[in-house]
Amino acid sequence: MPGAEHSGSEPVNNRRADVARNQRKLLEAAAVVFVTSGVDAPVREIAAKAGVGVGTLYRHFPTRVELVEAVFRPQVKACAEAGPRLLAEADPPLLALRRWIDLFVDFLVTKQGLANTLQPDSGSFVALHALFVGRLLPAAERLPGAAGAAVAAGEVLPDIQAYALMRGIGNLCIAGDEDPNYEPRLMIDLLLRGLEVRPAS
Repeated sequence: MPGAEHSGSEPVNNRRADVARNQRKLLEAAAVVFVTSGVDAPVREIAAKAGVGVGTLYRHFPTRVELVEAVFRPQVKACAEAGPRLLAEADPPLLALRRWIDLFVDFLVTKQGLANTLQPDSGSFVALHALFVGRLLPAAERLPGAAGAAVAAGEVLPDIQAYALMRGIGNLCIAGDEDPNYEPRLMIDLLLRGLEVRPAS
């Protein structure tokens, strides 16, 4: 009887291992495809890169939003959690804000179309908008430009709102998807320079 019990559980364990392996392959493939082809890439391209059928992809991720969310959730989490660390490490406070924005911009500009998810009217990506803003906005609010450390230090203007700053950066990143000659980081640097308090001459 013990032998029969073992033989009965082994196929179940194998199926579970296959499911986990396929899910991992799909997430890895999607992460690569989203960089090269954007978050609107055909699902068949993702499935082919993962070496599975489209049906397998849909069994794991019934909607594109679920797939995109699963791919980027760890990166959103890492970006959000970097805020307190940078704030503790950086001096002056404005440096923490700039370093966090560098991470935020890296996250947006390396995936075509991802910046569009920061728009509240982003169609099928409304759920992603909620995920990204829900996780990243509190991080931004704890950073110096929003929480007041840099304001108190006289480094940035006192009326900066974290959400407006995130939206502004997201908007500047969007154009990079359509114009290969456009450099969003340059425009974002100009935006941040505009926030800084300049000493009176």
